[in-house]
Amino acid sequence: MQAGLPVFGVTITTPSVEAAAHAATLGFHFLWVEMEHSPVTLETLRYIVLATRGLPAAVFARVPVIELWTAKRVLDQGVHGVIFPFTSNAEKAATAAAACRYPPVGRRGSGAAIAIRTWPQTGTSYYDSADCEVVTMCVVEEASALDHIEEIAATPGIDVIFIGTADLSFSLGLRGKQNEPALQEAIARIADAAKRHGKFLGRPAASPDQVRRHMEQGFLLFQMPTEIALMELGARQLLDPSGNLR
Repeated sequence: MQAGLPVFGVTITTPSVEAAAHAATLGFHFLWVEMEHSPVTLETLRYIVLATRGLPAAVFARVPVIELWTAKRVLDQGVHGVIFPFTSNAEKAATAAAACRYPPVGRRGSGAAIAIRTWPQTGTSYYDSADCEVVTMCVVEEASALDHIEEIAATPGIDVIFIGTADLSFSLGLRGKQNEPALQEAIARIADAAKRHGKFLGRPAASPDQVRRHMEQGFLLFQMPTEIALMELGARQLLDPSGNLR
């Protein structure tokens, strides 16, 4: 992203280590392991980290809430990024940033023996490497965050401002609709603040056309569909021409 190039993450929502490991070979830059909206457990997350060692895609985990301990639990499994939902004010943004860095900069605990065993950057202190390499991503997805977006975007230690467009739409009273002017205005407002404060921008995307359109707005990180959605997409491409898809 520092070179202005987009990165793509496939969303992992099933506790299938084999599916996650295979997804890590398909060209995605990272796995978005969904621990807010799926049954993926901490144990499964560790197995995914083990199964993807040496593969091209890094492992990120979305935790269910912004707390120091939720980030600590996934970081200590060896993930390279933490995704924090519902970052609606500066206090939550600061907690997210602190959770991913060791003191004196942050408040991460030092019990990383498991993570050290699978961390790919060797020849240096894990603690120093993790402080540099772990990606801290804050999801802005509530209308109330708009009143605090300048402070959120200005928070040191936040790498990516990700706009959760579905929940933001619901929070604006739009029931998930994506083409409403009010939602587009909110997205533009968040994006402007993120760019002013030097944060990378992320959002969901489901097609190459969407990626191209969003890149024109400055977005470089994209959450792509789930492994189940990709299975459905492949099935449709295979069966639709034959008329066999129900």
